[in-house]
Amino acid sequence: MNRPQTHEYPAWGETYIKLVDGDVMEILERQATEFSDFINNLIEKADYAYAPGKWNIKELIGHIIDTERILAYRLTCFARAEQHALPGFEEDDYVANAHFSDRSLLSFSNEFGLLRQANLYLFKSLSEEELNHSGTASERQITVRALLFVIAGHIIHHTQIIKERYL
Repeated sequence: MNRPQTHEYPAWGETYIKLVDGDVMEILERQATEFSDFINNLIEKADYAYAPGKWNIKELIGHIIDTERILAYRLTCFARAEQHALPGFEEDDYVANAHFSDRSLLSFSNEFGLLRQANLYLFKSLSEEELNHSGTASERQITVRALLFVIAGHIIHHTQIIKERYL
C-alpha cells in the first residue's frame, strides 16, 4: 500500500504517519501482539506518571485504546462513503471520565489485542477505492489510507513516549 500524500491528511497526522516505516498492514498485524506484550511488561509501573498532572501508564494505555476505537470508527465511516462530518474528541476529557486506574493492566493488554485483531479484519477488507475515500473529522479532511497509517503511528508514538518518559 502506498503511503498517504500530505494532501490526504491534516498537519497533525504527520506526527504519526512519519513514524510508519515499512508495510503498514504488516506493522498493524505485528502491533496486535507486540504492543499487548509490551503492556504486560509494564505491570510494575501501571500507576506511575512521570510528572504531576501527566497520565499514568493505565491512563495512557486507556487513551491508546480509546483512540484506536475512534480512528477505526472514522475509517469505517469514510470507507463506507459517509458524507456527514464527524466530531472531534478531547482526549483529556475521555481519560478523566474513564476511571482507567480502576482496571488491571492485564485487562488493557487483552482488550487491545482483541480490538486490534477485530480491526484487522476490517483493515484487510478495504479495496483500493475505499482506501482513497476521505471524510471530515474534527473539521479536517483525511483519507482512509491516512487513517491506517495514523493508527499504526499512534502506537509507535506512544511506545516511544513510554520508553523515554516512563521507564
